Amino acid sequence: MKYKSSSIKSKWLKTKWLLKQPDLRKYVPTTMQFNRANLQAMLSKNSTTYFKPTGGSGGFNIIRITTESKGYKTKLGAVKSYFSNSDQLYHYLNRFSKKRSYLLQKGIHLATTHGDPFDIRVMVQKTNEGKWVSTALFTKIGKPGKVATNYNQGGKVGFFHPTMSGTKYSTASIQRIEAQLKHLGVSVGKNFDRHINGFRELGLDVALDSRGNAWILEVNTRPQFYPLKKMRDQKLYRKIVSYARQYGRTK
Repeated sequence: MKYKSSSIKSKWLKTKWLLKQPDLRKYVPTTMQFNRANLQAMLSKNSTTYFKPTGGSGGFNIIRITTESKGYKTKLGAVKSYFSNSDQLYHYLNRFSKKRSYLLQKGIHLATTHGDPFDIRVMVQKTNEGKWVSTALFTKIGKPGKVATNYNQGGKVGFFHPTMSGTKYSTASIQRIEAQLKHLGVSVGKNFDRHINGFRELGLDVALDSRGNAWILEVNTRPQFYPLKKMRDQKLYRKIVSYARQYGRTK
């Protein structure tokens, strides 16, 4: 069976869809297209800003910009660079954006589990009857200091409850967050349906801040879940695949 699910690469287009809906807008960190004026605006308001390719995936080519007392520090992979003013920083970033389109996004200070930063993947899939279901929550646990939590960037995959047990959130808070994320996944699915037909799966990357507020970092229209196959307990992987087979995806 042929894979049947619409796919959109542009992070900016997907962000604009979310921003148009008031009840979803509050979950989106400030995000702008990269240019000199927008860079200046982001630097003046945020201690950390992410510079990410509009069409990228896997956490590659993301630069973290940190405002320091004597200028700005960037980190791309393991490479750190320092700039004494925003003009120097702009010229450095502009070299990347000449080849492809980039976005600027407010950095969210990620919650940690046992000291390691993590974000949450909310897997949302559509049944043959056309109903969106949040089929799985799992976590991407990064290495401290890494720019992205992705598996491709040395991160590891975890199950939701064991990861959350390593945080400072109470049991009641964890239950509230779980219900909120599942509801959010379905809401985003319905939002995307209003713009283009044919979506059958979405993967929301959601960050939690220190207060337990959820932030949608991005929405993937061809979300990867193969790292779950490497887990000892494959129940979650099998559940996702059971839905995915309905639209021609087996891994």
